[in-house]
Amino acid sequence: MNNKFQFDKQKSASLGAKASFPVAENFSMTEKVQYAESSVVSRIIIRNERGNVTLFAFDKGEFLSEHTAPFDALVQIIDGVGQVVISGKVFDLKTGESIIMPANVPHAVNAVERFKMLLTMIK
Repeated sequence: MNNKFQFDKQKSASLGAKASFPVAENFSMTEKVQYAESSVVSRIIIRNERGNVTLFAFDKGEFLSEHTAPFDALVQIIDGVGQVVISGKVFDLKTGESIIMPANVPHAVNAVERFKMLLTMIK
């Protein structure tokens, strides 16, 4: 069988995938970002003109202060329990849960306990 699809790893990497993330290979999201004491750690998976995908690891008590973004953003909790506040409304999210933060609406993120999240923003 002749497969007409050919995948170019170098070309894919130039489109935004960082070298530290495998291209056309499986990897574990939770293993690609590590907790650090009293810190928020972030790792960009993909960033290009169409948006970005970023992993975060929050130590307990850490936060991202209230801000707005020009695009909708999808938050997916991949480990632990986190809190997302949108326009003053509190949402407690646990592993496997997600929420969409609407564009141009104030939001914040708080670590009730250590947690990891995947943030996807598409322009």
